[in-house]
Amino acid sequence: QVQLVESGGGLVQAGGSLRLSCAASGRTFSNYVMGWFRQAPGKEREFVAAIRWSGGRTSYADSVKGRFTISRDNAKNTVYLQMNSLKPEDTAVYYCAAGPSRDYELRRRLEFDYWGQGTQVTVSS
Repeated sequence: QVQLVESGGGLVQAGGSLRLSCAASGRTFSNYVMGWFRQAPGKEREFVAAIRWSGGRTSYADSVKGRFTISRDNAKNTVYLQMNSLKPEDTAVYYCAAGPSRDYELRRRLEFDYWGQGTQVTVSS
């Protein structure tokens, strides 16, 4: 049974940092892309960042480029999202997701098969 378990969310002031973790288990993810999405109240779930488990190629939404960094630890089967210079508009529930690698960047929800339960990030002004 595939499980993606997020942790690391919380309350932080604007300009601060948080690191989210996603522990993956239940299958081999070497041919998968791991992604982070977020959903703010009343808004659609949106793509934040993704990383290919094999090779480590990354992609980011324009809104977080230069502030967020996605990485993975193969030994721990864990994906991280380092979030710096946080803004109130980053407030959302953040979800970890996994989808099979393709020849193009994965950014759409439907391209990801597995999802975590989410972790709340709140940035105060």
